[in-house]
Amino acid sequence: MTAERQEFSAYLYGLQETICGALRAFDPALVVHEDIWERTDHAGDPGGGGRTRALEGQHIECGGVNVSAVHGALEPAFAEKLGGAPDDRLFATGISLILHPRNPRIPTVHMNFRLVAVGDREWVGGGADLTPFYPHREDVLHFHQTWRDATAPWGTHDAWKARCDAYFVNHHRGGEMRGVGGIFYDHVNSGDLTADLEMQRTLSQQFLGSWLPIAQRRRDEPWTAEDEAFMLWRRGRYVEFNLLHDRGTLFGLRTGGRTESILVSLPGRCAFAYRPPIAPGSVHEEMMAWYRPRAWLA
Repeated sequence: MTAERQEFSAYLYGLQETICGALRAFDPALVVHEDIWERTDHAGDPGGGGRTRALEGQHIECGGVNVSAVHGALEPAFAEKLGGAPDDRLFATGISLILHPRNPRIPTVHMNFRLVAVGDREWVGGGADLTPFYPHREDVLHFHQTWRDATAPWGTHDAWKARCDAYFVNHHRGGEMRGVGGIFYDHVNSGDLTADLEMQRTLSQQFLGSWLPIAQRRRDEPWTAEDEAFMLWRRGRYVEFNLLHDRGTLFGLRTGGRTESILVSLPGRCAFAYRPPIAPGSVHEEMMAWYRPRAWLA
């Protein structure tokens, strides 16, 4: 591992500490289940590992904040799928977060920032997206505005928002998004790794400001049985995306990652219904119209 890769991986472990500290302050009942894990690479040699923190509390029903740094030989077919040669070696380090709140008035949120190298190809990627279950427009505007401001130095917001809108989609559901988007980017290599990693540090530090004020504003709002039924049904859509379409899930499993750490993104409770729990004229019917690309900040 080069010094630059090692420093960035160490930064991610520190960011995990910062985020978990903020979540404990937000939810004093939060229980953090920590596991340190190691893996072997495709050749059976030591291949790095990570630190998983699975969460459950009063306001955060379930979720995870995970960091990993893995390396070594790849399955040849998967190496080629990643754009490398069959004998290329892997290095990947990243932080991945998913929070499923208990109160349906608080949105689910996902965040990921990473550095990946396959052979002599090296790139960064990441992003964050929001999945609300109740149409609080100011919350969605706050989330998108935070990420537009964060990406302003690079002038990438519009492109990364469009990519997010196109990526987090259940294509088998007629193009329905799993949420209301955010930003998403991958395979970014400016030719200056130091600058790319500084961008990763800057952007990843914006996560708490993008979501925590929303959660603090909504955590004590009352909700109805209808709100909860809608949330559980939409969590089912979240499961569909993560298991059918998410490349990160496949990457983790194909590179020998820890299965429990990869699937910690799934909600502890969800529902599948032949007839969606949406009353005509309800706020939940309004909410359904939000799961399509929209110029929120126009």
